[in-house]
Amino acid sequence: MILRDDRDYQILFLGSFLGLGMITRDWSLKPELIIVAIISCLLTQLLLTSWVYFIKQKNKISFNLFLNNPLFMGSWRSSLITALGLCLLLRANHETTMILAGSLAIASKFMFRVSQKHFFNPANFGIIAALTLTQDAWVSPGQWGNDFWFLLLFLGAGAMILKRVGRWETSAVFLLFYTLLEAVRNFWLGWSWDVLSHHLMTGSLLLFALFMLTDPRSIPNHYLSRIFWAIAIAIVTFMIQYSLYLSTAIFWALFFLSPPTIMLDYCWYSPKFNWKVSIAHPTI
Repeated sequence: MILRDDRDYQILFLGSFLGLGMITRDWSLKPELIIVAIISCLLTQLLLTSWVYFIKQKNKISFNLFLNNPLFMGSWRSSLITALGLCLLLRANHETTMILAGSLAIASKFMFRVSQKHFFNPANFGIIAALTLTQDAWVSPGQWGNDFWFLLLFLGAGAMILKRVGRWETSAVFLLFYTLLEAVRNFWLGWSWDVLSHHLMTGSLLLFALFMLTDPRSIPNHYLSRIFWAIAIAIVTFMIQYSLYLSTAIFWALFFLSPPTIMLDYCWYSPKFNWKVSIAHPTI
């Protein structure tokens, strides 16, 4: 079976979105930057999982360390998803910026862990790292435009993924609460509803809500925690957006509210999410 892993669907959809965006939106993203981002993520994942596997094997060098590392075999899909997410949302002029973003994105999964769970979304961490450590990176929220057919495409693909991983309430609560905040502001300022729809019907916002915010390996485990967490992200996003006027508000909100997921998992316990993959290939 070709799509035997839930992450295969994400790879299929994100890869299709990337190709569609380059064809229909005439993005300035160069093919070599896409290749560099993918190689950086996969290579970093291979090196770090090999190191972890090396430690688990009690420092024994074996044939499987690189060529058949079970930790890498179970997690390369996640690295590819991270790379595609970076390509969809992050823009840069130089290959070194994408290398930095991809490498730090994957490294964050190994550096920031509690109870065998990483609490930063890798792609989001890579975006924030590139924005803060270089003068070459930027995010263009309006790159997808406001076409209604893009909205339907994202919603359809996102709904399919969320149905499989069971994290639909996170996206729904975030979008609902953020829409409510935007609607109140729109009404208070006396603007037309066209302004509200322009703010909400953006591809970047939907990509964030449907594919980044719902990463089951880094968000809270319990559904009540996810609801409160999604509301908090909506509020912080709104505050950053209209107090600092940052177009990257959603990414900063997710970054700042990722560490508190540790406490939420402690307050409301629920088993950690695991992808539906072969037991012989654990994920990391």
